[in-house]
Amino acid sequence: MSFSKTLKSTKKRYNILALIFGTVVINYLDRTNISVAASAISESLDLTTVQMGSIFSVFGIAYAALQIPGGIIVDKVRLRFLYAFMLFLWSIATLFQGFVNSFKILLGLRASIGVFEAPSYPANNAIVTKWFPETERASAIAIYTSGQFIGLAFLFPALTLIQDKVGWRGLLIISGIIGIIWAFVWYAFYRDPDQHKTVSQEELNLIKAGGGFSKKQKKTKEKFNWSDFFEAFKYRKLWGIYLGQFCMGSMSIFFLTWFPTYLVEYRRLDFIKSGFLASIPFLAAFCGVLLAGFSSDYFVKKGKTPEFARKTPVLIGLSLSTIIIAANFTDSTFLIILFLTIAFFGNGLASIMWVFVSLIAPKRIIGLVGGVFNLIGGLSAVIVPFFIGVLVEDGDFSLALFFIGALTVIGFLSLLLVVGKVKRIELKED
Repeated sequence: MSFSKTLKSTKKRYNILALIFGTVVINYLDRTNISVAASAISESLDLTTVQMGSIFSVFGIAYAALQIPGGIIVDKVRLRFLYAFMLFLWSIATLFQGFVNSFKILLGLRASIGVFEAPSYPANNAIVTKWFPETERASAIAIYTSGQFIGLAFLFPALTLIQDKVGWRGLLIISGIIGIIWAFVWYAFYRDPDQHKTVSQEELNLIKAGGGFSKKQKKTKEKFNWSDFFEAFKYRKLWGIYLGQFCMGSMSIFFLTWFPTYLVEYRRLDFIKSGFLASIPFLAAFCGVLLAGFSSDYFVKKGKTPEFARKTPVLIGLSLSTIIIAANFTDSTFLIILFLTIAFFGNGLASIMWVFVSLIAPKRIIGLVGGVFNLIGGLSAVIVPFFIGVLVEDGDFSLALFFIGALTVIGFLSLLLVVGKVKRIELKED
């Protein structure tokens, strides 16, 4: 084989994308196994709905609190080492949950998972920005984001069956072991573009010409300073995507925390049956996020404006998400799952929100902006589960669904009116 043919043959960025996809599946496995086990844990440890809401929320508190430090770390530390280290530690914490006998210890372990997962999504976005040209970036973000939905679509029934066989403790222990194994897989196979021995110069040129990060840019990075920090809060368009992420994330958090409890305890569905029914909205969200990513990149390639190409799927998705409220007006299991499926399909469409970070944030502080973005988005994981726990204390989920629907309307207005042009912010120093 000639050297020129070898150059044309590499598409290593897709191998990297597969690694991120697998990591996102593990990430959400360890976030949501607690929701599948929630009813059994509540009964075993004698917890109230407010205490269970606190367990859901404490992950979000720790996760949100570490977003800005996590984003700064992503800008400074080699992602090969950083991600493997994070994976290993949050998986150990997941495994230890299987041995707890008290509310306080479980609360502490959930918080530690939030700490160690905090840099994960800023890292995902930084990796895609390094490895993918701009015309492929929404598709890449959609593919790795879909990992949380397709993974959970198959994991929900699998996790319910595992718990049925080995109990909630066995479920958490098995989840932790899977994550530990994946940490070693990540370290063995991930490299940055300039460190990857088998990537061709042609692929590197394609990435660089499309706005990916070159080796030179990496070498000339400056040390963190407070002026960088304040840049992440100065711009209206950044606040628009921050608020949009919070509102979009609120529905995701409902499905990742209270949704199984809603089906089992409020809608009185059989535990095993609920696991299979719970997978349907996640499959719809998986379809939604892929449709959003590929259609958005298609519009870009056809010469549509960034505002149309990037905003349209997100705005349509947030509109569809309001249909969750309709589940309050029926007792039909079919219609309940249908309305929730349409709503989560819309949430999937809106889940390419990270593309705005990749396209708007100043290149020099993209990890930091990603951290702030995920911090404000992550506040939904703090506020929403606990607030729902209070709203449903009497066993009625109606107000909770109204609450989620109202937040999606606010997210729609934020993206429509506040963000403005989808254009990269250039810092004076750059």
